[in-house]
Amino acid sequence: MKILVTGGAGYIGSVASYILLQKGYQVVVIDNFSTGHEEILKKLKDMYSDRLTYYEIDLKDKVKLMECFEKQGYFDAVFHYAASCQVNESMENPYKYFENNIFGSLNLLENMRLKNVNKLIFSSTCAVYGDTKYVPVDEEHPINPSNPYGESKAMVERLIKWYGRIYGLKWVVLRYFNVCGASDDGKVGDAKEPSVLLVQNAVRGALGIEPFVLTCPVVDTPDGTPIRDYINVVDLNEAHVKALEYLKNGGESDVFNLGTGNGNSVLEIIAKVEKILGKKIERIRGKERKGEYAKIYAHIGKAKKVLDWEPKRSLEDSINSLVKWYIGK
Repeated sequence: MKILVTGGAGYIGSVASYILLQKGYQVVVIDNFSTGHEEILKKLKDMYSDRLTYYEIDLKDKVKLMECFEKQGYFDAVFHYAASCQVNESMENPYKYFENNIFGSLNLLENMRLKNVNKLIFSSTCAVYGDTKYVPVDEEHPINPSNPYGESKAMVERLIKWYGRIYGLKWVVLRYFNVCGASDDGKVGDAKEPSVLLVQNAVRGALGIEPFVLTCPVVDTPDGTPIRDYINVVDLNEAHVKALEYLKNGGESDVFNLGTGNGNSVLEIIAKVEKILGKKIERIRGKERKGEYAKIYAHIGKAKKVLDWEPKRSLEDSINSLVKWYIGK
């Protein structure tokens, strides 16, 4: 099978590309390299030269996107990761998030329609839920984003559902909770410097790569820091493969949460990294992020039952894979 991976040079998309290649798929990556890293794709190209192709294309560029679809001829499915994805930035520059995430996705959907590509796995987010009315959060929780990032993803979900209703597109929407870790062998991971993700930054701080800056607001939780559900990036991407198999086997279009089912506060994560690495992390107080909420973690029973998926890797596994990644870079 030939899979189009949008945003395949980014953190999650590059790990996805690696996993798909390991499993024998032919992979075509589209990325504009605004936040993705071509060096990772070059590394994968050296390893899988016969099954990886990539293009520098912005999804907002309808003409270049169409040329890619024409050149490739067909795709069996699309894994759509490409998006702007920082909550705080979305509060400061909402235009960027609505333009990039929505318009780019619409161009992708239209090209898929024109070329009869009828299977889509979409990278969504738990940010569509906003401030939680209950935890763990299941897929029936009200959609009420508290930042433009979450709103943009919710709007793309609605676009996908309309394309499914009108044109017969088969889709799976996967709502991620907080992603951490690197590939199990440490060869592919989060290349952003600095990262915007907590576990990555805590590991970087413990390794002395750069100072650790605490940017979370004070919220109504036992230790005053936000509680989130931290899922390993390989577990997350294995769920995408499960979702593709589900659609291939005739499964109905649907929405699934991807998390661990447990929550950890920011301070608990820092303490965990310190314990595993045996190093104290100096905490510098930075500018508080906007658009954050107090507590969210996933109910993942639906993904377990329908997709036959559940996370296999612990928080310790994620931290250890990040150590391999950062030391080996």
